[in-house]
Amino acid sequence: MKKLTCLVLVSFIFLGYVQAQEPFTEQDTLRGSITPERAWWDLSFYHLDIKVDPDKKYISGSNTIRYTVLEEKQVLQVDLQPPLKIEKITQDGQELTFTSNINAHFVALQKPQKKGTVNEIKVSYSGHPKEAINAPWDGGFSWKKDMNGNHFVATSCQGLGASVWWPNKDHMYDEVDSMAISVEVPKNLMEVSNGRLLKVEEHKNTKTYHWYVTSPINNYGVNVNIGDYVHFGETYAGEKGPLTMDYYVLRDNLEKAKKQFTDAPKMMKAFEHWFGPYPFYEDGFKLVEVPYLGMEHQSSVTYGNGYENGYLGRDLSGTGWGLKFDFIIIHESGHEWFANNITNRDTADMWIHESFTAYSENLFLDYYYGKEASSAYVIGTRNNIENKKPIIGPYNVNKTGGDIYYKGANVLHTLRQLLEDDNKWREILRGLNSQFYHQTVTSQQVEDYLSQHTGIDLTAYFNQYLRTTKIPMLEYKLEAKELSFRYTNIVEDFDMPVLMHLDEEKLWIFPTGEWKTIPLQNSVIKIKPDDNLYIYSSKI
Repeated sequence: MKKLTCLVLVSFIFLGYVQAQEPFTEQDTLRGSITPERAWWDLSFYHLDIKVDPDKKYISGSNTIRYTVLEEKQVLQVDLQPPLKIEKITQDGQELTFTSNINAHFVALQKPQKKGTVNEIKVSYSGHPKEAINAPWDGGFSWKKDMNGNHFVATSCQGLGASVWWPNKDHMYDEVDSMAISVEVPKNLMEVSNGRLLKVEEHKNTKTYHWYVTSPINNYGVNVNIGDYVHFGETYAGEKGPLTMDYYVLRDNLEKAKKQFTDAPKMMKAFEHWFGPYPFYEDGFKLVEVPYLGMEHQSSVTYGNGYENGYLGRDLSGTGWGLKFDFIIIHESGHEWFANNITNRDTADMWIHESFTAYSENLFLDYYYGKEASSAYVIGTRNNIENKKPIIGPYNVNKTGGDIYYKGANVLHTLRQLLEDDNKWREILRGLNSQFYHQTVTSQQVEDYLSQHTGIDLTAYFNQYLRTTKIPMLEYKLEAKELSFRYTNIVEDFDMPVLMHLDEEKLWIFPTGEWKTIPLQNSVIKIKPDDNLYIYSSKI
């Protein structure tokens, strides 16, 4: 059973660096905070049972929510976004009353909720769910057609929230321990969701696909995919034994997929090396073609990259190395370790998902092409960094920070340089996935783990890079055989060492906010900081 790491979120206000307040609404708070109506019960099981009618763009059905009572309260919050409507809510067959505040619905329970007991409610609902405008960034249901005119349907809801298409406890802090997913679709189509397929029920004009997820799963990781799919697969000899890898693609794309999806076992080999065993052996691994770019749905990773390398054929690093792999296969699968195994408790800490996973692209290259290739790639992605707002966002309002991809990846790449020991770095990454296996975590927990296991006090390091937009500026000057240097644009106590290249030699220096001067053995002609460190520099 998944254990909640803690019940209180911590806001970080320090050193005078407080993020500018945005005009958040009551709905932001109801969605993004652990409200009193959420805090008293712990999720254990969902059974999402729905019928999807692609002709009408309509869904109907129910979600059964099983929970353990932590405190004896009587009002429970369930989330479902308009235009979907709750038809009724029942407990033990008794219909319950509820009040609604747009997306949040407050259920008045009649049965006494005794501490330690396990109870269920069943939420029945229906309607035309929000149609995705630009999936997966503006998600919902994507109602498309394939090249043969068959319905091609998929869900995506990261950020927007799973409550855009099904009723649930729509906050990241509490993950359900296991889940059943039953989806009824037209008879000529196939439906693919998370976990393993238990059975397919035949009806007159429809079929119901029954899937089961044995592992904890976050809400936005749940998905429905419907199409004229064909299936192929393989068994991968992984660290924990045989792993089923299944692929579902549109009928006309089968041969292209068989060629392109060879990146999937390559991904698994590299990431099991760096991060440890794939976290969901019990549920298997799937790639599922969808009518949008892709998303990290747990054990059901979705794919829409056009069967070409790079990001829709482009190299995000501008170095050429990004065309050595299929971006969506590598990036979205990397989320199985960082997002699905280790999940942020608050969306403000989304860097835990995206920074580590953007960095996983670099480690994939490292595994197959070496350190020079991987370093060039991650350094190349710096051109995409905006530095308009800190990586960590505001807490309790379902809001991410800025630059959680490329800046975050470079922060991790920089940290690797400080260790000078790749084996230790690998142990740390694998240790993260072991220590926080199937858990929700805060940024502070991840930061503390990295400080402890690197043996470096990284407090100021993470304050600098995660909580401000300041990039350290190294100023340095040469006079005769002396090198002087200092940092500017830094937070208090920032003292990250810097590897300097002096002609053909290397030298670690230890700058702070004050000028330091050290003697050099020889006169130096060429001098520069190492490019792998994410800093700015100025030779005076």
